[in-house]
Amino acid sequence: MRRAILAAFAKRLAMPDLRWMPDEGLTPGRIRIELLAGLTVALALVPEAVAFAFVAGVHPLVGLYAAFIVGLITALIGGRPGMISGATGALAVVMVALVAQHGVEYLFAAVVLMGLLQLVAGIMQWGKFIRLVPHPVMLGFVNGLAIVIFLAQLGQFKVPGSMENTGHGMSGGEWLSGGPLYLMLALVALTMVVIWVMPRITRIVPAPLAGIFVVAALVIGAGLDVPRVGDLASIEGGLPQFHIPIVPLTWETLEIILPYSVILAAIGLIESLLTLNLVGEMTGKRGGASQECIAQGVANTVTGFFGGMGGCAMIGQSMINVKSGGRTRIAGIAAALFLLAFILVGAPLIEQIPLAALVGVMFMVVIGTFAWNSLTILRKVPLMDAFVILLVTVVTVMEDLAVAVVVGVIVSALAYAWNNAKRIHAVTRESRTEQGAKVYEIQGPLFFGSSDGFGEIFDIESDPERVIIDFANSRVVDQSALQAIEAVAGRYEAAGKQVKLRHLSRDCHKLLTKAGHLMVDSDDDPDYALAVDYSVRTGILGGH
Repeated sequence: MRRAILAAFAKRLAMPDLRWMPDEGLTPGRIRIELLAGLTVALALVPEAVAFAFVAGVHPLVGLYAAFIVGLITALIGGRPGMISGATGALAVVMVALVAQHGVEYLFAAVVLMGLLQLVAGIMQWGKFIRLVPHPVMLGFVNGLAIVIFLAQLGQFKVPGSMENTGHGMSGGEWLSGGPLYLMLALVALTMVVIWVMPRITRIVPAPLAGIFVVAALVIGAGLDVPRVGDLASIEGGLPQFHIPIVPLTWETLEIILPYSVILAAIGLIESLLTLNLVGEMTGKRGGASQECIAQGVANTVTGFFGGMGGCAMIGQSMINVKSGGRTRIAGIAAALFLLAFILVGAPLIEQIPLAALVGVMFMVVIGTFAWNSLTILRKVPLMDAFVILLVTVVTVMEDLAVAVVVGVIVSALAYAWNNAKRIHAVTRESRTEQGAKVYEIQGPLFFGSSDGFGEIFDIESDPERVIIDFANSRVVDQSALQAIEAVAGRYEAAGKQVKLRHLSRDCHKLLTKAGHLMVDSDDDPDYALAVDYSVRTGILGGH
């Protein structure tokens, strides 16, 4: 068993797309673009990691260490080059209750268990189930996340030092007003203009990085009094140290951390896999879902042992990276190493960067992330798809993206089941091979949703002595379908009439055979070799 698990783990790490070079090759120009993209991402990571640490009720370095370790490991072995991972708000809001009730050591233990659960998901290749997420859910997810990113930036428009860290996140705070507010808005607008204009002038420097440098130079050079990164918290620190979580190794501890670990693992994988799909659409790459699960699992397991709060893929930073030209693993690795350099030696300089510049970058991410075309297609797509888009968007903003995606998938599945349930009907004719027999040609799938409609198709009182139910254009799907067939057959039997089933597909035939009490005559239908005659004297499911 152990060898099988290790072999599966090695196989997942050996998957394709662990690439270091883009299609055009690793030229000096490409390396420059990747490094500058990584620097841009690292600058944007600092305030986000600090803010999410505050939300979770832990020290800022706990968030920064998570951003470094998770970002580095996923950049090395993740499922999609170009993706950026780190501490996220979706996980932070789950962690806050655990930290408040039991302390940060229990958080580290929960992150380790979270990583192990994600490893299991990767080894079992459960990442492929992300394919079940419909496109309307993806549109709602993207739109909702864009709104969440936008709302998260509004906290930067509060007076530095006026917010209180209560252990349940940052609360309170006075909004900027008058001159300070207008100056902040002007600097944000300037950043956005630079980012918009820069690609039209030159692509030597990524536009977001140019926006940050221009505004930072203006603020520092002119000595403008505006909120800066250092107003959030000091980011200076040392290397993360190996640290086994100090918690009792008891069943009680497991009972405390397991619920949190399961939720964190699920949210982390959902956000990471949806981001993987989004980045894949932008870069033209596919696959890597299970590999991403493995990478997230390894990253969070390691992070828990080095004093980090855990993390997952970050759609905002991933968009910054991709739009800055990052296409290989070099950009993600560079972002993580730059972030570590900021912590070790660059804190005094980074803390002088105005928050307005970073807010401007994130606002441009919001504009680029929001699926604006979804506003125009709402009137063109089916009403249920439009409803799902709006529903997922609202739930993402009001709750979190994991709940939103689950709700969206459930609603889409129910709508699909309902539509298929209405498709069940039958075309009737006289049998060409059996004189006097009536044939019901069933159209549409027979499953739990259509079983009632199936029973209403037949006119048992008026039908002749022999009836053939033809499933050539249908499919028997589940136990409810078997029960529906049994019920119809029982009604015919009570009326003293005979029923024969035809044209069952191989899987349907296997399903009916497992139920027992079937007489099989493959010569009855040589084209299918699957014809099944039903004996009304015994019943399909009688006694089972």
